[in-house]
Amino acid sequence: MTDQTLLETRGVAMSFGPVVALRSVDLTVRPGEIHALLGANGAGKSTLVKILSGVFPPDSGSIAVKGEQISPRHPGDAMEAGLATVFQDPALIPDLTIEQNFRLTGIDTDQVRSWLETMELGDLDLGGLVGEFPLEALRLIDLARALSHDPQVLMLDEITAALPADQAEHVFTVMRTWVDKGRSVLFITHRLAEVLRMCDRATILRDGRNVAELMPGEGGEGRLVEAMLGREIAEEQFAEPSGPPVRSREAAVALEATNLSSRQHLDGVSFSLRAGEILGVVALEGQGQDRLFEILAGDRRPDDGEIKAEGVSFSAHSPFDAIRRGVVLVPSDRLLALLPQRSVRENLVTPLYNRARSWFGLAADEDERADRSIERLAIDTRAQRQVRRLSGGNQQKVVLGRWLASGFRTLLCFDPTRGIDIQTKRQIYQLLRDLADEGAAVLLYTSELPEIPLVCDRVLVMYAGRVVHEQEAATATEEALLSAAHGLEESA
Repeated sequence: MTDQTLLETRGVAMSFGPVVALRSVDLTVRPGEIHALLGANGAGKSTLVKILSGVFPPDSGSIAVKGEQISPRHPGDAMEAGLATVFQDPALIPDLTIEQNFRLTGIDTDQVRSWLETMELGDLDLGGLVGEFPLEALRLIDLARALSHDPQVLMLDEITAALPADQAEHVFTVMRTWVDKGRSVLFITHRLAEVLRMCDRATILRDGRNVAELMPGEGGEGRLVEAMLGREIAEEQFAEPSGPPVRSREAAVALEATNLSSRQHLDGVSFSLRAGEILGVVALEGQGQDRLFEILAGDRRPDDGEIKAEGVSFSAHSPFDAIRRGVVLVPSDRLLALLPQRSVRENLVTPLYNRARSWFGLAADEDERADRSIERLAIDTRAQRQVRRLSGGNQQKVVLGRWLASGFRTLLCFDPTRGIDIQTKRQIYQLLRDLADEGAAVLLYTSELPEIPLVCDRVLVMYAGRVVHEQEAATATEEALLSAAHGLEESA
């Protein structure tokens, strides 16, 4: 590694109306390094990347690539300067095919295919509609697209948050390949184990300014969290959790599935979930967990099997049918659940609008419910006029908060902590435990295995559309869960 600077920013600042996103950020990325950009949700990481990518012009400050000043006004300018980005949300038009998207921007499809083959995805049909691909595949397609531009700096904004462990390894291989060529990677992730494993240096943002630059291996995860959150809050995050209490086996069954089957996705899935219990689900990508949650939430119908809510069999033709039974979903893609251009309060009370009503002026009880949700979840409402202006963690809190405002009996959470910081994760863990203590039933799929003993009572493992393993969460090790998730063990 050389002391030459590949990418440098000085005093970059930006505001969105009254909300200050960046106050003054200095960043230096050297050739041949993987450089982590860290911070809590709302610290300004994604805003900085969008400025570097030409999506936003900064209010002030300077950007230089290899010593040359640049002022990117659109992504094409940034790519011409040697900066290519994989954003949190796929930069693809969903109603077009992958190939049509590439033709719109002049991308060489053959180069993209070459990189996909490197990531063991050479059999993907790029003639398929974007909307038909799972998010995980789109993230890797976006990575291959960025690599096809042969950038000096590859900027990855939470790319591994949507990926299971086996596919994340492909990303890490690409990152190492890139820095071996003398290029650099700017890597944003909330998975600190990835930072310790992969990154050479880290720049920490807090409240829109950089507060530290350090070597991740010196001081470990605790030092990173302290830099991101401050000493007092960091000590709270690393306090030893008490773990979930032992739940009564006598509690009523809130949700029961019997022999649920769906062509090419589910093969006779059965389980029961009791009131006051958090039941974890573990699976690698494409093992049927997506379809299971879609069926339980009423978004799809099974080919066979039965669902009971509180002992009553029901067939959900739409999510509204499931919601009427008290079964509600928190999806991993929060943008699917939000009205991004509406306010925080309007999003929170959306489920209460069961008949045609005016958007203007909330009834007094609705206003009170929204206030309680905001307070309980500590939602940052500085940008409350449009929920799309909130950080990812606060958007996820709004998705959870709407069900607190409207009420439910069974909560389906599909990877709810994907792409959010450690402090917000702990808040969501505590909320789920509090809801269980109050009698709610929670079904939780998570791609982060350390969450299982931290928050769950029991855990199921799925493989090839079936439940292949079940045990108490407190005794579940990552090794045992991964073994079952790879189909190496079957012990229902």
